[in-house]
Amino acid sequence: MLIDQRKVAIFAAAAAVRLLLFTAFPGLPDLLTARVEISTPVTSFKRLQEGLFLYNHNVSPYDGGVYHQAPILLPLFSLLPSSATYPAFTYLLYILVDLLSANALMHIARSGEAGSSKLYTSPRKDKKWTAYAIAAAFLFNPFTIATCIGRPTSVFTTCAILHAISKAVAGSTFTSMFAISIASYLSMYPVLLFPPLVLLCYDRRRRKSQNETIYSFVIGNVMAVAGFLYSLFQMSSIITGSWEFLESTYGVQLLLPDLTPNVGLWWYFFIEMFDSFRNFFLGVFWIHLSSYVGGLTIRLRRQPLFVLTILLGIFAIFKPYPSISDTSLFLAMLPLYRHVFPLMRYTFLALSTILYATLLGPAFYYLWIYAGSGNANFFYAITLVWSLGLSILVADALFAVLRDEWEVERPEMRGKEIRQI
Repeated sequence: MLIDQRKVAIFAAAAAVRLLLFTAFPGLPDLLTARVEISTPVTSFKRLQEGLFLYNHNVSPYDGGVYHQAPILLPLFSLLPSSATYPAFTYLLYILVDLLSANALMHIARSGEAGSSKLYTSPRKDKKWTAYAIAAAFLFNPFTIATCIGRPTSVFTTCAILHAISKAVAGSTFTSMFAISIASYLSMYPVLLFPPLVLLCYDRRRRKSQNETIYSFVIGNVMAVAGFLYSLFQMSSIITGSWEFLESTYGVQLLLPDLTPNVGLWWYFFIEMFDSFRNFFLGVFWIHLSSYVGGLTIRLRRQPLFVLTILLGIFAIFKPYPSISDTSLFLAMLPLYRHVFPLMRYTFLALSTILYATLLGPAFYYLWIYAGSGNANFFYAITLVWSLGLSILVADALFAVLRDEWEVERPEMRGKEIRQI
């Protein structure tokens, strides 16, 4: 078996950078864990430690309303030595998860699905970055590194989503459905990725199942995901001894009782919301988030991988408890579409806006919480700028892919300016 030296070099360098930050700056992990841009009420490592303490002392981890994460994480982390006494084992776990995510991303890049799917081939498909470059962009992205050092449990969701897509492009439908079930179990929102993912699996399925109709294929995979989730829920009830975890994990994301500030749009809106209107607007926000799935899946049926990419960007903006981990996942998938970058019009504006918000976000949060010279409007204003930058990037990428399809349908319009009338 030949060793891929370039891959080993990239992975070793990424692991070394993370180990260096962990060891050279011992206070950095706790500092980043406390940052609202990295940790949310449903992914925080500190809250995980609280739940783990209760779990190890035979008390329900959901007593006290602090722990809102999946029960299966508790036995996993209880196998590791205490992170306070021997933190190296926890550090190595998070580094390993990042490397596994990058490995799955390389498999996606090597499949060529982004440039040439079963139903569509881009005339620009030869303009692409190598799998090594895409993996390096993910591993050395400052957002990815900060997420790893901050140790939120969102890294496990990221890893599961990338493996679900990786197995889908490889034609391993069963494994892909299992991976998306794990991701949905951990964070709930990945279940919305099921429609484009099952279409991707259908397009890339192996020859022995070529005669299967799309309807029977979808129904079979719906049943598979339901079965996986049912098994995970049963395991969770055994771990915790009750079903209260459903309300404490998924109920918190659906009903938003914890309004801790984050980089999303929900928390401030619902702080200002009158209680009589709260349920109505919760429904509106969830319908808004879910409404993108059907439209994008139907319109971009020929490119299901891009639907997954663009939905990850939308979720990074509009989900209830977003963090920079969600943004790093979207930015990891976007380079797969290097061939449409020349068609994007506002890349500089979008990236400048994101950089601007990245630098000013911590400053505004400090002015609000620590200096006392600002208020919640300071931080919420900069999160609006952050969401604006991501929205421009998502919309521009969508425009570029639609323009690419349009030029295939109408070759005479290639290179001509488009004006909205």
